[in-house]
Amino acid sequence: MERPFYSKIITWILVGLLVLSVCLLVWGFAVDFSDAAVNVLLGWAYTILGLAIAAVVLVGLYVMAKNNPKSLIKIVYVVAGVGAVCLVAYLLASGAPAIGYTGTKLPTASELKLTDTMLNLTYFLGVGAIVAIVAGEIIMSLRGKKA
Repeated sequence: MERPFYSKIITWILVGLLVLSVCLLVWGFAVDFSDAAVNVLLGWAYTILGLAIAAVVLVGLYVMAKNNPKSLIKIVYVVAGVGAVCLVAYLLASGAPAIGYTGTKLPTASELKLTDTMLNLTYFLGVGAIVAIVAGEIIMSLRGKKA
């Protein structure tokens, strides 16, 4: 049985990405991983990671929409919730200057605000994980189920 046409296209795209990745890696070794080479390699790694995440999300959305179209509403609620949490973390971020920083280049106000936002998100996720574990155990014990 012959493979579908789109399967052949995807295979050739993957081969092309692999060849380009190997060429960039060889180039990085050839220039002894100078600053420019490291920047290019990191940019390529971020690009490939972004493509992979986008592919997984888009394929997941396609399968979900095909199997159960009403479940897409739940995704909208989840994305809105994540956006709300990120907004709260951003609004709570102070962006205060780094105390005791002795580097040559001081971070900008927007960099400090972004760093504080990420720290707040980390705190929220950590507390959320702990609450989920404790609440899950309490609910399981009340229902009489054992793990």
